Amino acid sequence: MFFFRRHLLSALAALVGLSAAIVGHAQSFPSKSVRLVIPSSAGTPVDILSRVVAARMAADLGQPVVVDNKVGAGGIVGMQDVMRQPADGHTLMTIYRGMVLTPFIFRNVSVDLRRDFSPVGQTLFTYNVLVVNPKVAANTVSELASMIKAKPGQVNFASGGIASPAHLAGELFSQKLGSKMLHVPYLAFPQAIGDVMGGQVEMMFAATAPVIGHIESGKLKALAVTSSRRLPSLKDVPTMAEMGFPEVTMRDWLGLVVKAGTPADIVQKLNNALRNALNSEEVRQTFARLGAEANGGTPSDFAALIAQDSDSLQQLARSASISAD
Repeated sequence: MFFFRRHLLSALAALVGLSAAIVGHAQSFPSKSVRLVIPSSAGTPVDILSRVVAARMAADLGQPVVVDNKVGAGGIVGMQDVMRQPADGHTLMTIYRGMVLTPFIFRNVSVDLRRDFSPVGQTLFTYNVLVVNPKVAANTVSELASMIKAKPGQVNFASGGIASPAHLAGELFSQKLGSKMLHVPYLAFPQAIGDVMGGQVEMMFAATAPVIGHIESGKLKALAVTSSRRLPSLKDVPTMAEMGFPEVTMRDWLGLVVKAGTPADIVQKLNNALRNALNSEEVRQTFARLGAEANGGTPSDFAALIAQDSDSLQQLARSASISAD
């Protein structure tokens, strides 16, 4: 009995110590500024929308959230940077939907989004708008489809890089048409948009945020959005489903992750700050103007979304032969 009581007391003491350590993590975090790694260049949709959230999270965390753009290789440069940091929550990373394909299309890279990172939470859903150069004769999706079928492999579509939302949407559209288009990936999203406006490339499934102004000014012609319903920011632009292409209804998402091994209480504190930011009327209104929808949730909710899209996007990548090798 004596030995039993002694072991029981030791176990209780260990539990108390563990609990104190867990509480200590949450109470002391963040102890300095938080760095938000964005795996896209400044001015891209990922960058623009991430900065909106970062500013609001900083107020909740009581520390600055400093944006650091780490660009290259479908998010790999940013992922590798985060992997070199301590797993203490002071380094966050924005991820986008196409990054779930990284270990699939970059076969010589060991970093894996699902294995090496812990989800903090989803940030938003965003959609693409099919835009063409104003000189392109097509004024509807059907007219564009006829043009592509008449010149298989000759119509170009731009994107912000391999496995970017614009690339995936373009490949899906091409598959549904049954006619090949030529993909032109760019390292910088603004350059891709600039070349569509300049006529070097005919079309692009562009993220809504950076092109709304160009559509309103007439520098780009919008044919349809990939959302399931019309967007308030582009209320006169029909959906792909309205134009007879319900299969090309797709949404991108952004979210936040930390390095795997970050204490669960710190992850939860970051999730709380994120959800508070997304519940802010200011953030929601800003997102709406940019064609995005705030969508929070728990870390496990975000993990489920990542797993779901990993499977569906791998099928698209296989059928479209998407590879960076």
